[in-house]
Amino acid sequence: MIKHLLLTLLLFTSLLANKVIYLSYDKVPQRVIKGEVFPITLKALSTVRDFDDISYTFSNYSGLKLLTEFPDREEKGKYFYDTFYAKATSKWAKLPDVNASLIASQEYNSTFIKGERLNVITLNPKKNFSNIIANSFEIVEYKTTTYDERHNIIVFVATATNSDISDLSFQDVYKQGIESLTQSHLESRITYFAVINKQIENFSFSYFNLLQNRFVTLSIPIVVDDDSVTTQSDLKPKDQSKEQIKMAIAGVVTFIGILFIIWRKKYIYLILTLIPLIYIGYLAVPEEEICIKAGAKIRLLPVNNGTIFETTKSKALFLKEGSVKNFIKVQLKNEKIGWVKNEDTCTY
Repeated sequence: MIKHLLLTLLLFTSLLANKVIYLSYDKVPQRVIKGEVFPITLKALSTVRDFDDISYTFSNYSGLKLLTEFPDREEKGKYFYDTFYAKATSKWAKLPDVNASLIASQEYNSTFIKGERLNVITLNPKKNFSNIIANSFEIVEYKTTTYDERHNIIVFVATATNSDISDLSFQDVYKQGIESLTQSHLESRITYFAVINKQIENFSFSYFNLLQNRFVTLSIPIVVDDDSVTTQSDLKPKDQSKEQIKMAIAGVVTFIGILFIIWRKKYIYLILTLIPLIYIGYLAVPEEEICIKAGAKIRLLPVNNGTIFETTKSKALFLKEGSVKNFIKVQLKNEKIGWVKNEDTCTY
């Protein structure tokens, strides 16, 4: 019996002698909200002086999305405090099991610790919830223009801290999507569009503020801007019937002018005839067509990461509606309006 005890003690002492990293979870939140971005801090102590770094391997975790591969490190005396960021994705979550090893010229034994379960809370938001959980969420700028006869389109830029801003989404909107995204677990920025009913005068939505522990409501006043070419797609095709009416009126004026010339025998009335004829000629000039190559991406808005709603299957001619910076506004065969990059043009 004593022999077995001595062997166990010897084995335990041998394991301690081979252990070069003492590892533990230092900061773990008491509770997290489903969708919240939160820090996980590991506390490590190395008994070896000469090493390059500490490497971590995570396994056997659930209900979490790890957002950082490399930690934010803080050294306090002999201890290393390495912070990773994660996001709770389910109402049941477990911290990762962690295997830590030294990166050094000599090979050492690694250290393993098990992760614990997290206390996850699920929110019960109202219908206007934007799906954003953050320390802060702010609208930087916005613009509203006409989308079609029944809808307006809002394009806005927003910033958030301590949030997964890509979660942004709204209920009961006709269309929506991300136009550009700069993401970080600390601070992020998004350009977003939402197509809403014309009857809406204020576009209001809420997000959950972690610092205030409550829902905060934001509102964008709907003031329609007609300057559609420089900022968004203005999906209203030109009304060709109005052009035809103008040509018909000009034709009638020309005919009356010719009758006056024949009746009065005064060629001064020729001027009255030439002016509407010139106007008819101007209206009769066909709209400029532009060749777009096969595989060109048609975007909703003139931005590099804009939502692509169609891709050309073959080289084709489209009506040119305008241009801005590196994009050309075109009218498709189905009378939809979109934007293509200048580099996607071709010769027919």
